[in-house]
Amino acid sequence: MIPQVFDAAKQVDQAFLIILGISVGILVLVTVLLAVFVVRYHHTRHPEPVEIPGNVWLELAWTIIPAILVMGMFWFGWDSYKAMRAAPENSLIIGVEGRMWSWSFLYPDGKRSSQLVAPVDTPIKLSMTSVDVIHSFYVPAMRIKMDTVPGMTTYVWFKSDSVGDFDILCAEYCGLKHANMIARLSVVSQDDYKAWLAGEASEGAAKGVALLEDYGCTACHSLDGTDGVGPSFKGISGRRFVAELPDGSETQMIADAKYLKRAILKPDAEYVKGYSPAMPAYEGAIPDDDLEAMVNFMLSGDATPKPAGREMAEEEGCLSCHSTDGSVIAGPSFKGVAGTMRQVVADGAVRSIKADREYLRESIVSPENKLTEGFDPMMPAYDYLDPAQVEALIDYIESLGQGS
Repeated sequence: MIPQVFDAAKQVDQAFLIILGISVGILVLVTVLLAVFVVRYHHTRHPEPVEIPGNVWLELAWTIIPAILVMGMFWFGWDSYKAMRAAPENSLIIGVEGRMWSWSFLYPDGKRSSQLVAPVDTPIKLSMTSVDVIHSFYVPAMRIKMDTVPGMTTYVWFKSDSVGDFDILCAEYCGLKHANMIARLSVVSQDDYKAWLAGEASEGAAKGVALLEDYGCTACHSLDGTDGVGPSFKGISGRRFVAELPDGSETQMIADAKYLKRAILKPDAEYVKGYSPAMPAYEGAIPDDDLEAMVNFMLSGDATPKPAGREMAEEEGCLSCHSTDGSVIAGPSFKGVAGTMRQVVADGAVRSIKADREYLRESIVSPENKLTEGFDPMMPAYDYLDPAQVEALIDYIESLGQGS
C-alpha cells in the first residue's frame, strides 16, 4: 500500500485492514467448517439420513456474532468517513476544475496552474467542479476520491505530513483520453510554497506553453505536430482548413487571430472537419490577457503582446492574404513592400507609383482606387477603421522592411 501521509488516511487504512481481517477470518472459518462437514457427514459414514434437532445457543451465536461484526465494521467505516469529510475550519481552499482531459487548479490569489502545489502540514480543502462531464478526482496517496460534477461543487480535504510528489488520476471513465487525465500533487515546505505562489510569471514562449497547459489545451492539441483529439498547434498560424458549421454545411477558413479566439471561446461556432466536436467552451473562463497571450503564442510562438499594428493585421484578417515572410498568398507580401515602386492599375491605365505612407493608407481604406497589377480585385475596403488604427497598421508594414 502507498504510505499513509495524514491522520485521516490512517483511519481509512485502519478501517480497511479491520474489514479485510474480519472477511479473511470468516472465509477461513467457513472453508474449514466446510471441509470438516464434508468429511464427517459424508454419506458413506451415514448411509441413513438422520434429523438433527435445532440448537438455540447455536442459533443465537450465528445471529449475534455476525451482527456484532457488521456493526463493528460499520463503526470503523463511519469513523474514517467522518474524518475524511470534516475539513478543518482553517483549511487552505484551492479550486479544482476538471475538463476533458485535464485538471486545473485555482489558488486564492487567482493564480492558475495545471499542477497542484500544497504546503506541508497544512489542511487543504479542494473545492471541485467539472465543466463538461463527470470526472473523479483521485489521489491514492491521500486516500481521497470524489466525483466532480458539472453544475455542482463537491469537496475533499487532506493534510500531508511529509513533502513529496504524488499522482492525481481520474477514476471515472470520461471519454477518449481518460487514461491521460493525469496531474501531480507536489507537497512542499511552507517557504517553497510561498516562493512558488509569488513566483514571477513566465514570459514569451514559456508563458504561452504554461497557459495552454494550465487551461488543459495540450491534453487534446499537441505542440509538436502530432495529431490528437484536436488539430496540433504547431504551424497553425495561417493554416487553411475546411470547417463544418452547425447547420451541416462546410466552408473554407484560415486560422488567424479572430478565428482562434472564437474557436477557444465558442468552439461550437464551427468545427475543423475530421475532428469530433468534443471541445468545451471557454467563454467567461479565460481572462482577456491570458486569451491574448495564448493566441499570440499559437500564431508566433511568443506570448508577449504584439505591436498594435500586428494585432490589427491579425484581427482584421489581413494576414489571410498578405504574408509577412515574402511569400505570395492572395495579395502582395507585407515584407519589404514599403518604399518600393509598384505597378498599379488606376483609372484603367497601368502606372508606376511609390509605396509610401499615402499609398499604403489609400490601399487600406480604398483598395479599389489603385489595384496592384497581377492581383485580383478581391480586397474589401477597410474604411471603417479609425485613423489611429490605419496608422498603426502602416507602422507595422514599414517595420517589416523597406524595399528599394
